[in-house]
Amino acid sequence: MKLYLDPGHGGKDPGAQGNGLKEKDITLDIAKRIRDKLLKDYEGVQVRMSRTKDTTKSLNERTKEANAWGADFYLSIHCNAFNGKASGYEDYIYTGLSRNSRTANYQDILHREITKVNGLSDRGKKSANFHVLRETRMPAFLSENGFIDNSEDAKKMKQSSWRQKVAEGHAKGLAKAFNLKGKKSAAKAEKKNEPNSKRTLYKVIAGSFEAKKNADNQVKKLKAKGIEAFVDTVTISGKRWYRVQAGAFQNRSNAEKHVADLKKKGFQSFITT
Repeated sequence: MKLYLDPGHGGKDPGAQGNGLKEKDITLDIAKRIRDKLLKDYEGVQVRMSRTKDTTKSLNERTKEANAWGADFYLSIHCNAFNGKASGYEDYIYTGLSRNSRTANYQDILHREITKVNGLSDRGKKSANFHVLRETRMPAFLSENGFIDNSEDAKKMKQSSWRQKVAEGHAKGLAKAFNLKGKKSAAKAEKKNEPNSKRTLYKVIAGSFEAKKNADNQVKKLKAKGIEAFVDTVTISGKRWYRVQAGAFQNRSNAEKHVADLKKKGFQSFITT
């Protein structure tokens, strides 16, 4: 599944503002968490983000990029604002689609999973003539994750644990909508289908740290260079280490090529199985 993940606003466009928060910052943080969750936990997922930093990008640039890439789904992350009193969660698909459409079915699934975990009042499933919903060739979905100018919603937005829950709700909804296989279940399926063979996964580790914050910093450096990575933990001789995984391959030669590419970009790495 090819997901085009679009954190709303960015750069010169801060989006909605309130309670010391800017929409562009909240949407980027949630979107990155969605990406990381999907890549870490599910098989067969490709993610392209409209932005990974606080950069300006037009709506037209976003939809053109998604269309040219041939994405299977367009997910746009936003926060709402109104009069300081309105609150809650709502999501949108294109107004020209029927409730029997494939996109509406995806909305049903995503809405259910997100509202299970976000702790916000449910304002319902809606439709609109937004650019990113209208100009995309693939099914598109836009979520409004609370009202930034509402003090109670803003309290939640300020909590990293809440943003993580919201991201996980989106990721789980996508997994159910597209029947994604979890990496553990996929490994079990392979073992069941090939009982007499052993499959080795070659993991590329771009750093191993005693402190998680150092591993997190390494992940940021890798992602700044366009390299997907996440932090995993391993216990060696009773001591916990935080490893930065920057790839996993079934073919060792592919892993070795990736190690060479990382070295060219200034990152020393090694292969573990």
